[in-house]
Amino acid sequence: MASTATERPPRRPRPRQTEPAVDSYRLTPRIVFRIAALSALLLVVFAALFLRLWALQVLSGTKYVDQAQANSFRSVRVQAQRGLILDRNGVPLVTNAPATAVELWPSDLPKVYTARYAELKRLAQVTRVPLYEISRGIKERRSAGDPLTPVTVREAASNPMAAYLAEHESEFPGVRTARTYVRHYPYQALASQVLGYVGSITQAELRRLGRGYNPNDEIGQAGVESTYDSYLRGVDGDQRLFLDSLGRPRSRVQPTLQPIAGNAVRLTLDEKLQQATEKALADGIRIAQANHQWAARGGAIVAMDPRDGSILALASSPSYKPSVYAGHVTTAALASQGLTPKTGLAKNFPSLDRAIQGTYPPGSVFKPVTALAAMQEHLVSPYSYLPCTGSYHSPHDKANQVFKNWDPNVNQQMDMPTALAYSCDTYFYQLGDAFWALPKDRGQPLQRWADLFGFGTPTGSDVGRESAGLVPTIAWRQHYFKTAIDKLWKPGNSIQLAIGQGDLLVTPLQMTRFYALLANGGNLVTPHVLMEVQSANGSAVPVPALPAPKSAKLDPAALQVVQKGLWEATHLPFGTSYPVFGNFPVSIAGKTGTAEKVVSLPGYLGLQNQSWWCGYGPSNDAKLVVCAVIENGGHGGTAAAPAAAEVFASFFHVKIATATASHSD
Repeated sequence: MASTATERPPRRPRPRQTEPAVDSYRLTPRIVFRIAALSALLLVVFAALFLRLWALQVLSGTKYVDQAQANSFRSVRVQAQRGLILDRNGVPLVTNAPATAVELWPSDLPKVYTARYAELKRLAQVTRVPLYEISRGIKERRSAGDPLTPVTVREAASNPMAAYLAEHESEFPGVRTARTYVRHYPYQALASQVLGYVGSITQAELRRLGRGYNPNDEIGQAGVESTYDSYLRGVDGDQRLFLDSLGRPRSRVQPTLQPIAGNAVRLTLDEKLQQATEKALADGIRIAQANHQWAARGGAIVAMDPRDGSILALASSPSYKPSVYAGHVTTAALASQGLTPKTGLAKNFPSLDRAIQGTYPPGSVFKPVTALAAMQEHLVSPYSYLPCTGSYHSPHDKANQVFKNWDPNVNQQMDMPTALAYSCDTYFYQLGDAFWALPKDRGQPLQRWADLFGFGTPTGSDVGRESAGLVPTIAWRQHYFKTAIDKLWKPGNSIQLAIGQGDLLVTPLQMTRFYALLANGGNLVTPHVLMEVQSANGSAVPVPALPAPKSAKLDPAALQVVQKGLWEATHLPFGTSYPVFGNFPVSIAGKTGTAEKVVSLPGYLGLQNQSWWCGYGPSNDAKLVVCAVIENGGHGGTAAAPAAAEVFASFFHVKIATATASHSD
C-alpha cells in the first residue's frame, strides 16, 4: 500500500564552530625563549674558543714557540773554573787542570730494559767505573725528580777513552763528553790539611744549600776549599745543543752564556816557610825515633804572626795527597793514602789535622798559664822563693800521694822566672795546691784564667773544624764521672792541672795562640789563613773583618815576669831550651814541655811522653811564634825544640848547626 504520508527532506547538519587553525611555522613564546638561550650559549662557547685561540696566538705565542724550540735543543752546562789558592806572595798552591768529563743523560737511555742494561754495562767497562756507581747516580736523579740533569760518570777521562766514546757515539745513546776542570796541586801533599779538597756535592748538602747548586756540582769538602767555597766557586755558563726527533745531536754546541771563573783566595801561608816547617816536623819525628821513641809517628807545628794571628805555616804529620780526590775517586786510591776506615789506623790517620783537631796534655808549656793566674790572684810573689825539690807531698792530700819532679836530684830555692826556665815541677805543684785551698767562694780561678786565655773553646780560626780541648772543672768532673769518689775534686787534680797534666787537653793551635798573647803584650788574637780575596780582574772582594784582638787585662808586671822566665829558659845554661837555642843567631824565648798521655796503639796500651816546645822571637819584638808537638816523641828538648829551631832558622834566614837534643822536661 502506497504511503500517503509526505516524506520530509533530510536535515542538514549544523556546522560546528571550531577554534581558528594555527599555522605550524609560527613561533610560540616558549620556542622563542629556548632558541634565545641556545643562541646565547653558542655565542658564549664560540667567544670562549675565540678568546682562547687569541690568547694562544697573541698573548702566549712567544712562550709556546720557546717551548717548541726547547724540545729541539738541550741546555748544556759549562763548568766555571774554581778560583786559585795562592800563598801570601802569590805563589799558586792550588790551580786547575783541563779535563774531559763523561756525562750520561738518563732520559736518553734505551727504554727497553735489556738494551739499557747492556749499554750501561758496556759504559762501565769502557770508563772503568763500577756499574753500581753509575746506577746509583741514575737512581738519585730519578729520586730527586730530575731525569734531565746528566750524571757525571767520570770527571777526568783519558784521551783514548774520550776518543773511543766519540767514535762509537751511536752505540752509547745519552752519553756525551764535556770539557771540565779538576783541581791541581803543584806541591802535592804540601799543606794538604789546610788547603782541603773538592768533592761531588751530596744529596744532603744539596738540600741544605738549596738554590744555586745542582747535582753535578763540585764543592769544597775540607780546609780552605770548604771554608771559602762561596768565593772560590765560579758562575757556570750555558750552551745549546740542537737535537733531532730521536734526541740525537744535529749541530755543534752554541754558547749562550759564558762561564765566570771564581775568585782567587790569597792565604797568609808562606810557601817556603811551609816547606821548611813540614821538613822540620819530619826531622823532629826522625830525631825522636832515633832516641828510641818507637811510637813517634806524627805531630804538628804551627808558625804564626803574634801581632795579628796570621798563620804563616801549619804542618800536620802524617799527611796525604789531595789529588786523590781530583777526577774519578776510587776506593783503592783513597786506601793507598790511608783515607778509608780500614786503612786509616795503619797510616796513622793522615786526614786528621793534628794542629787544630789533635788534643794533647800540654805538660810544662802550660806552666806560664799557672804562673800568670797565680800572680793575678795574688797567691805568690814572683820574686819570693819556693823550694824546688825532687818530690812534693800536699798537706791537703789525705792519701799522701807523692808528686815527683822531672829532676829527682834538684834541691834549691827558686823564684818565678827561674822556676819557669828550669821548669821545676814541685814549684808549680805548690801553686796548684794553693789554688785548691782557696775558699769555695773564690771558685776555680786557674780554670777561669785558662778559659780567658782561649783554652777549652775553639780558637775561631778559618782553617777548618776545630777541637775544643778540655779544661777540667769541678762541674765537669761531677758530670763526667759516675762514682762518688771519682766525682770529687781532690788536691791532686789541681796539682796535676798546674803542670799541664791530668785531664787537661789542648790543641797545638790553642797553645800557639796563648804564646802569641805572651809575645804581643797580653792580647788574644784570632788565628787565620785568609789574607784577601781577589776577583778575576785583580780587584779586592769584600770579606768579613776579623775580630779585633782581645785584651786579657793582665798586670804588665806579671806578664814581664813570665817573659823573663821564657827568655832565661833559652839563654841561661840551666834553662831547658838552652842546648837548642843558647847560641841561636836570633834571640828566642820559649819553653819545653813533656806530657804523659795514655795512648792506644795496635798491640800496645800505656803511657807515652808527648814532646812539646812553644816560644817566639825576637824575644824583645816578636814577629813569629812557633809551637811544635811530636806525638810520643819523648822529652820536649829532645824532639820538639830542634824542630822548632828549624822553623825559626827558615823564617829569619839564618843557618844553624845541628841542634843538640837535651834530656829535660
